[in-house]
Amino acid sequence: MELALKLAEKGRGYVSPNPLVGCVILKRNRIVGRGYHKKYGEAHAEINALNEAGKKARGATLDVTLEPCSHWGKTPPCTERIVDVGISEVIIGMLDPNPVVTGSQELKFRGVKLKTGILEKEAKKQNEQYIKYIKTKKPFVIVKAAMSLDGRIATTTGHSKYITGREARKYVHKLRSELDAIMVGINTVLKDNPQLTTRLVRGRNPFIIVVDSTLRIPVNAKLLNDPSKVIIATSSKASKANVKQFLQRGVKVLTIKQKGGKIDLNELMKELGKMEIGSIMIEGGAELNAEAIRSKIADKILFFIAPGLIGEGLGAIGDLGIKKVDRSIKLKNLTSRKIGKDILIEAYL
Repeated sequence: MELALKLAEKGRGYVSPNPLVGCVILKRNRIVGRGYHKKYGEAHAEINALNEAGKKARGATLDVTLEPCSHWGKTPPCTERIVDVGISEVIIGMLDPNPVVTGSQELKFRGVKLKTGILEKEAKKQNEQYIKYIKTKKPFVIVKAAMSLDGRIATTTGHSKYITGREARKYVHKLRSELDAIMVGINTVLKDNPQLTTRLVRGRNPFIIVVDSTLRIPVNAKLLNDPSKVIIATSSKASKANVKQFLQRGVKVLTIKQKGGKIDLNELMKELGKMEIGSIMIEGGAELNAEAIRSKIADKILFFIAPGLIGEGLGAIGDLGIKKVDRSIKLKNLTSRKIGKDILIEAYL
């Protein structure tokens, strides 16, 4: 199962909104087939592993990180192929949270020996984005920030490039290539004019979501170099002429209702979920970070902390409305590790 989990990782960034899945087939304690889900809409991990195993699959054991599908979707049901080739036992990491997937029941009914929950914790961690999307039809949201040791993301003049080292920046670019979308607020666009690409690594560029209630984004903004990858979330305050201009360039424009004078992020998440965007990393400033946490759309934080002090400057998170320390938001499952000279803190909300 450990090998199956490693194989599954090869599909990260290519299978969303489908899950990451890896599969290993063993016969007489020897691996006869390996496979993983390579791309959304293509063959599932089990099929790829069975194709490699060929006739050796009969009487073998199939280890798979996620419950095999038993329904027709973009591909035929994996359970039918598993039964047809004569697999004798299936070992599953985690059950699929998608209610239409009943593969374990189908396999039991067809007389295949079954074990479930093997390295389940690791399998669920690997597919945390998929689990959130399937259960809520909303994307899994990461709030990312790079800051000094005293919590500043910019100086008093607004200067912020670069607080963290190249290794940390490269890691962020890798994350971008693995996620469906990056989200920023209009203030970040106006101040930094970011590209939000994966130029430091090999990988596809994600969608870019700009939260811009009055459509102030400049037509020559760098992130508009590929308009087909840009989604602007605006409101009824935006002029129809501006909306039309961006639509004609190939930009997707969503008109979202406001809440408290700002784009309602929960409504935005619903709309993005309908577009099959299953994961987002927020790379905005303090205001958008705070709004994401206040509105409870954020699932996870990634804070990169550089070994330097700035003193007076802009903090990583804006006003959360907390007046007493004992009302502070308690983070869960906090871990830390070094990336180059910087420290990465990862935690869940």
